[in-house]
Amino acid sequence: MAMYVSALEREMAARSAELNQSCIETLYLGGGTPSQLPLDLLQSIFRVISQHACFSKNAEVTIEVNPDDVTLPWLDGLRQTPVNRISMGVQTFDDGLLRFLQRRHNGAQACNAISNCLKFGYTNISIDLIYGLPKQTMALWQHDLDVALSEPITHLSAYSLSFESGTKLAHMLEQGDVMEADEELSLQMYLTLLESSRQAGFEHYEISNFCRPGFHSRHNSSYWQQIPYYGFGPGAHSYDGYRTRRWNDCDLIAYISSKGDVPHSGETLSDKELYDEFVMTGLRTRNGIELCKLSSEDAQYCVEQAQSHLKAGRMVYEDGKLRISDAGIFVSNDIISDLMR
Repeated sequence: MAMYVSALEREMAARSAELNQSCIETLYLGGGTPSQLPLDLLQSIFRVISQHACFSKNAEVTIEVNPDDVTLPWLDGLRQTPVNRISMGVQTFDDGLLRFLQRRHNGAQACNAISNCLKFGYTNISIDLIYGLPKQTMALWQHDLDVALSEPITHLSAYSLSFESGTKLAHMLEQGDVMEADEELSLQMYLTLLESSRQAGFEHYEISNFCRPGFHSRHNSSYWQQIPYYGFGPGAHSYDGYRTRRWNDCDLIAYISSKGDVPHSGETLSDKELYDEFVMTGLRTRNGIELCKLSSEDAQYCVEQAQSHLKAGRMVYEDGKLRISDAGIFVSNDIISDLMR
């Protein structure tokens, strides 16, 4: 771990000119399990960041955690950092499903972890849930939602299970040991998610994200609004807000061995790619896409492609914006694909 953190610090130092451009509005430690880092290494990362950049007064600083890592001593040490938002990978509160997923925590530990966060003043808490798990029934999913929405959380991310190539779950699927959730069941789970979160006072502001008023993820929202961001670490992505993207190679050994100029690649987006990106990110949000931000040609194309979905009630066009309706959310990928060039 120490070697990785040292490499991370070298990269930040080598790219300090990017960090010095402005104060940090949002920072997200994730893409792995940063709660596994010893506190001295975590604090070291923030010391290096502070050498090359400043945090704005109301910066949102999020860390991803596993419920079993959220001990009282760890939270006490975390208070020595600028972290003010917790994102917890709960996945489910059902102990049987957690064992199937080979998670180290159980449902009671997840609830206790949320309580521990509150004890140390962390009131901005997000949790992740997964639906469409093998052997997950509607009753189990409703129980997950009931527990989650009764907890003092401010944000909920809920994702349909995907079988990613190379994972144990994907191998089990190939061997016939598990089956994908029935499409109708997944749809009903999603509709139940919409209704339960709405009744609990949560706003549905992005396809997979829900929050109490005023607690949307500012960091994630920056991706959907084409705001510049900088990523550090293996596989991390950066974007200048205009046309240029950069991504670090995923090779951990090569990353640790680098002297700061880590192996990476990049690209300059074409007009077509910029349009597609605008459509893809904008339609994920409940605000949709503002046609005035497109060229007249692209706006016309976009509206023409949306016609079949507008007539079927899967999309809504109002106040110069196109957005996906509740009826179209579950087939949002198909809709977005239809509107791209």
